[in-house]
Amino acid sequence: MRKLLYSLLIVLTTLTYGKQGEEMKISIESNGNTTIFELNDSQASKDLYAQLPLTIAVENFGNNEKIFYPPTKLSVNNTPKANAKNGTLAYYAPWADVVMFYKDFGSASDLYGLGECISGLEHINKMTGTIKINKQQYF
Repeated sequence: MRKLLYSLLIVLTTLTYGKQGEEMKISIESNGNTTIFELNDSQASKDLYAQLPLTIAVENFGNNEKIFYPPTKLSVNNTPKANAKNGTLAYYAPWADVVMFYKDFGSASDLYGLGECISGLEHINKMTGTIKINKQQYF
């Protein structure tokens, strides 16, 4: 039953929030600055997009990334492995955290690509405290 409910959730998420060819962009606000990421068409990206909006804590990790933990784990089915560089948005499956890289990193066995920064790259390393993540609005 649990697998059936999970499968239904994935189907509904895909139908509602990430139809093939539809752009998914998110904005992240921190300390008065905005960073925008364009998400890829992977299941993990669609799962993240479906959880928005979020107001969530951001943390430093190492000297090249900021991380946050979405409320629900992301499915990595049909999600490409990441070759993380400055501006990459990724998901580290073992810890279930989303990673925003502000310096080059490379790859890791369970690191999956979610998208790339298209605006405000210079603000990632300055993110602290609580961030607000929203679907990018178009007018």
